[in-house]
Amino acid sequence: MRIVSAPGQLDRQPRAVAIGTFDGVHRGHRSTVQAAIDTGLAPTVITFDPHPRIALGNHVELISTLERRLELLGEAGVEATLIASFTPELMSLEPEVFAERYLRGIGVEAVAAGENFRFGARRRGALTMLERLGFEILEVEMVPGVSSSAIRQALQEGDVCGAAAMLGRPYELDGIVVAGDQRGGTLGYPTANLALDPHSVCPRYGIYAGAALDHRAALSIGTNPHYGGTERRIEPYLLDFEGDLYGKRLVVEVWERLRNEMVFDSEEDLVAQIGRDVEATRAATRP
Repeated sequence: MRIVSAPGQLDRQPRAVAIGTFDGVHRGHRSTVQAAIDTGLAPTVITFDPHPRIALGNHVELISTLERRLELLGEAGVEATLIASFTPELMSLEPEVFAERYLRGIGVEAVAAGENFRFGARRRGALTMLERLGFEILEVEMVPGVSSSAIRQALQEGDVCGAAAMLGRPYELDGIVVAGDQRGGTLGYPTANLALDPHSVCPRYGIYAGAALDHRAALSIGTNPHYGGTERRIEPYLLDFEGDLYGKRLVVEVWERLRNEMVFDSEEDLVAQIGRDVEATRAATRP
């Protein structure tokens, strides 16, 4: 998939475009993208970075990083994605100017977007305006009950299976492996310490089963209360894995919530419970 940051970087050709933030690229988003693909025109996405609500000063916990969003769009069959910087200049564009520059300028003939999509100065632009301007508005098959906000809520409640049902795949933690306490190695279960983007949503604290790098992963999310921790740590233990992950990007699928964080009577009890968590991880099923 070709990735550009300005309309002038794309050749003008007959295109069907899906427009939206597409945080999470969930089942509803993929339905929008599929509507563009099904036209037979060059399937193209216009997405925004940063998230418009973040750019406007609101707190938003993102389901996917921009890098992962682009990977998922490419896997869905999108040929080109234009990342429009959500700046004051973009927000101040009159809707007609946006349509000419970002749509007609790259050859767009058909548009797919959510029914509440708004664009341009004072959010005056809508799909009805694009239709009046001569663009075909594609019918998007609705996916009831699926939304980014509902996925965030499910994750905050620890319902990773519910989130996976809305996403159409397991939720993923996407970050960089950084130095941690290195306590896991002394217990016989060396973990990676995953640093997330500060805007990323994090599931409810607890112990989870998942996978990364084609290995099962037992995952601790929380503050390590047994050791009196206060800082959030995300620590996957990749079963049967050997290698150095420091400084590398790691994407961890989260499959199943196993239990709450706990304080144990002894370190021996902690190690025994980790062993049970590992066995539960081996038995877990990908949602």
